[in-house]
Amino acid sequence: MSRRTPALIAAAVLLPLALTACSTPEGDEPTGDKAAAKSDGFPYTVTNCGVTTTYKAPPKRVVTMNQHVTEIMLELGLTKSLVGTAYLDDKVLPKYAKDYASVPVIAKEYPSYEQVLATNPDFVYGGYSSAFTAGDGRGREAFKKSGIETRLNTESCAKADTPMETLYEEIREVGRTFGVTDRAEAWIKQAKADNAATAKKLKDLKALPVFVYDSGDKTAFTAGGKGIGNELITRAGGTNIFADLDKSFGDASWENVVARKPEAIVIYDYGSTTVAQKKKRLLDDPALADVPAIKNKRFAVMPLSDAVLGVRVPAAVEKLAAQLHPAATTS
Repeated sequence: MSRRTPALIAAAVLLPLALTACSTPEGDEPTGDKAAAKSDGFPYTVTNCGVTTTYKAPPKRVVTMNQHVTEIMLELGLTKSLVGTAYLDDKVLPKYAKDYASVPVIAKEYPSYEQVLATNPDFVYGGYSSAFTAGDGRGREAFKKSGIETRLNTESCAKADTPMETLYEEIREVGRTFGVTDRAEAWIKQAKADNAATAKKLKDLKALPVFVYDSGDKTAFTAGGKGIGNELITRAGGTNIFADLDKSFGDASWENVVARKPEAIVIYDYGSTTVAQKKKRLLDDPALADVPAIKNKRFAVMPLSDAVLGVRVPAAVEKLAAQLHPAATTS
């Protein structure tokens, strides 16, 4: 999970066509791409994780690094803009499988700078901060020098206390960048409705103390209090026992796991270590024998790609709620 550690890890201003027609001298009306750009609100300036960029038109040749940002592009109907992708944590959702299969996979994990350049991109979208590790030659400044704009998923830099709002803003800004504001706003509207429906089912329910087990042996690599993973647990009717960890992911001692007495354990499913192997590691540890979740063998499972800032989150809240509070969510 080193790719998620620190070392590795404007409202839309639409210019109505009617206004454009009134303010443009006869015979000088913009046509083609220029007209489309103006109608979609370009030029568009956005500041993303400290980098300010002005787009005169939507990017046309995009490379995505990390699954959740790839799925954002696919959800917004931008498959034809993708010239390369890299780094899956697990499988893309079935609804995206056909579109994903049409995009060249340029590397199993992170591509080299040269591999990215070989696709002749004008935009690179990274999911974790490690996507733009300068020491590996993929710094955002390096891409800028080559005339390539970049975006980093804002979970890597956001400081807001409401990660769901950060997700909405991520979708909104990507939609604006690619001139598909209507698609982005439609997704946000549906996501809010889905979240509200789940909240209604869980109203007045007692929150369940939850420990997230991502990985780790000597220490537990877990979800902290700053990322969408923490808010996902809260919205699903749980309380993250390591919400006081001031980051999205981090290490916790097993002694603290025991002391905080989680009643349920959420296992993140990804990579070569199976869920069964992770459960066995927890159940076979004598130090954890008195933990309520271990005693009752109360586990929930989430694909890692459900627990990061991407389009899976609203459905992931509902799925996790169904595992933590089955009686409330099936009635």
